[in-house]
Amino acid sequence: MYETLTPKELCKALHTDEKNGLSGAEAEKRLQRDGQNVLKKAKEQTVWDMIQEQINDPMIFILFIAASISILLREFSDTGIILAVIALNTTVGVIQEGKARKAMEALKKMTAPSAIVKRDGVYQKIPAARLVKGDVVQLKAGNQVPADLRLLQVQGLSVNESALTGESLPVAKTAAAMRPDLPAAEKRNMVYMSCEIMKGSGEGIVTATGMDTELGKIAGMINEVTGELTPLQKRLGDLGKLLSIVAVVLCAALFLLGLVQHRNLLQMLLLAISLAVAAIPEGLPAVVTIVLALGVARMVKVNTIIRKLPAVETLGSVGVVCSDKTGTLTENKMKVTALYANDIILPLSRVRKREFPRLLEGFLLCNNSMLGEQEIGDATELALLHMGKELGYDRERLLQQYPRTFEIPFDSEKKYMASVHRTGGYETVYVKGACDYILEKCAFVELRDGTEPMTQARRMKIRMAMESMARDGLRVLALAYRERVLEKTEKGLAGNLIFAGMAGMIDPPRKETAQSVKTLKQAGVQVAMITGDYKDTAFAIARKTGIAQSMDQCITGQELDEMTEEEFAAKMKNIRVFARVTPAHKVKIVQRFRRGGEIVAMTGDGVNDAPSLQAADIGIAMGKSGTDVAKNAADMILTDDNFSTIEKAMEEGRSIYVNIKKSILFLLSSNFGEIITMFAAVCLGLPTPLKACHILWVNLITDSLPALALGVDKNDAKALMEESPRNPQEGLFAHGGWLFTVFYGFLIAGITLYAFYKGGQTYAFTVLGVSQLFHAIGMRDKNKSIFSMNHLENPFMILAFCLGLALQLMVTEIPCFVQAFGTVRLSWGQWQFLLGLSAVPLLMHELLLIPGKCLSGRKAGKD
Repeated sequence: MYETLTPKELCKALHTDEKNGLSGAEAEKRLQRDGQNVLKKAKEQTVWDMIQEQINDPMIFILFIAASISILLREFSDTGIILAVIALNTTVGVIQEGKARKAMEALKKMTAPSAIVKRDGVYQKIPAARLVKGDVVQLKAGNQVPADLRLLQVQGLSVNESALTGESLPVAKTAAAMRPDLPAAEKRNMVYMSCEIMKGSGEGIVTATGMDTELGKIAGMINEVTGELTPLQKRLGDLGKLLSIVAVVLCAALFLLGLVQHRNLLQMLLLAISLAVAAIPEGLPAVVTIVLALGVARMVKVNTIIRKLPAVETLGSVGVVCSDKTGTLTENKMKVTALYANDIILPLSRVRKREFPRLLEGFLLCNNSMLGEQEIGDATELALLHMGKELGYDRERLLQQYPRTFEIPFDSEKKYMASVHRTGGYETVYVKGACDYILEKCAFVELRDGTEPMTQARRMKIRMAMESMARDGLRVLALAYRERVLEKTEKGLAGNLIFAGMAGMIDPPRKETAQSVKTLKQAGVQVAMITGDYKDTAFAIARKTGIAQSMDQCITGQELDEMTEEEFAAKMKNIRVFARVTPAHKVKIVQRFRRGGEIVAMTGDGVNDAPSLQAADIGIAMGKSGTDVAKNAADMILTDDNFSTIEKAMEEGRSIYVNIKKSILFLLSSNFGEIITMFAAVCLGLPTPLKACHILWVNLITDSLPALALGVDKNDAKALMEESPRNPQEGLFAHGGWLFTVFYGFLIAGITLYAFYKGGQTYAFTVLGVSQLFHAIGMRDKNKSIFSMNHLENPFMILAFCLGLALQLMVTEIPCFVQAFGTVRLSWGQWQFLLGLSAVPLLMHELLLIPGKCLSGRKAGKD
């Protein structure tokens, strides 16, 4: 509402004296009433709170049960391993927590530490925290805005609001009243807390402090947005609950069977508890954590830093990437791409150095920016200097040849600047600015053969060219000149000018962006642009990168506000560009995609992006240009600020999920084999084929290294990226997973019972352990023969197989272990027989080559 008031009305509304400011007593009274101009701290968690949060997980509860059972069985080594797993998971989780708190801390650092304020008619420097609503504040270049202000007066004031609004260029400010209901990015008479003043000076009156500022509202949204579990965490949670039920049922059922058959109750109790432990793959949480951690290490090599481990896997199921424009899809650097002169629009690549000398020299001379090791000045002026350099002009030499004698600085209301230069025996004025203004001041137009009068038809033709360039998303600047200046005044300089031409510039898309968008589309991933920039500019970039093909696929934040929820949901299917949006809009868009069942990744670099980064399943911040607020709110950071890096990260995410699924199916099918072995023996009235210590030993050699080796397997990334994203509702056992688990469980149980029939407990113990090692080799790719696999790609599997075999040899050949496990020594012939029997799962893998392709999520037959 403050933007609609005149300075006089504003001071009256806020009970402030424009000339003298607030009195010291009144300021203190308002400070006591409204509180300090600071952002509230996020609710801090103690270390114990974070530990409890990590422990409150079904799989962790199961591990505690397993540890307790191991203590009862005096298997202290297993107890130590299980507790180490719990400690590892908890430690990693605690380290990854606290994103909102860190984001709030970064927001606090962004607020200005001090301000120049007028009180009792005197300017004084005070801590920004003590500013109150109604204070009159002085602003100048290089300062941060200390609170939200309505401007009372400006002198060439330009403010960088990109971090807050997403607009790519500094915003020229005005003190004039504006119409109501404008988005924050278009309130040119307002400046906002934390934004940097690029040039000029001004004075404004405080309209909001602390959490009431635009920055404070964003801080509030960061606190309100709550994180949700990733698809993998949900699946593992469901699995944990299922396994806990299975463990309890197995314990009770086996114990009751023992009672019915009048077996030794103590022996049956120990056996039932051991079987319950066998049903729980205690190595699974450790395997998942280590696989994700190794994935994080690999992703650093593709310029990606992961701040939250589960985010690695979630990348593999992303169906929508919502991307910011500036600095992510684009280079974050304005560049001249086209010139208009001599009645034609030419791409810069076709312009020769001496073709339009007045136009090119004028843009370089009427320019206050500087190139060098550090570029200084306005982004559009720097683009003009780069253009001159590219065309072979030496700007310093040009200034020496035509020294400046007078200047009218850029004025945001009149939208032009002028500079006068000595040219031989006379002076020439160059005027650069908005095309409409320059055209009004031109009486002539420069053509190839000389100058002609500016007719109405010629003026219309120039306007049509300007509109054509604008439709391509170009920011257009015009240049005019006049020789033989007589009067160095605004009226004397800006009249009877000769129109020289126009330059069209844009923040161009990165070279790799279009190909990355194409690859993501082939992988079934939608790409949507969400930006605070203008609709035409956003669409121009979206069209060049392949994100959108028509303006019908674009919508503004204002249009979005006018829609009902149902209309918005229906239109979302076609919209690919969201322009002129606020931070609240960004969160709404992300949440709408998520309610539609999509897994959403959101990229951003500014403060305005932080709430939506947290609201998304995967928040992706820019490492170079990103603010600390955005980085702390994100799950992952792109160190090269390049959109194409997301594609590489997705490849890694999909591969990691495939590997985790391999490990889970291997562990569950192996453990199911142990369960069936014991149950079948008891049901058939046979002696128990395995002791409790045998089951725990087999779990030790199979639940660790082989499962981990599967977790770091190398997959065909290209093939994975040709598939559609995984359905977030899809379970771990989709595409034949349950059938696979049951089949191999019964197969392992069958050969174990056959071994028991042939040679007793030692035979059964050996086959149960070694068959799972062979099973792990086949699990590398259940759709490919072992003879076509490159086994050297996974040396960890070779190591896990050899080490597991050595450990099994140890318990049958070393006397002390033979005694401890109650086994008997085996001859070479017996080992040959047992190895052949144990290889049956691998043989079945070759015979069946099950076509379900459940591991890679490929859409071949479903159960």
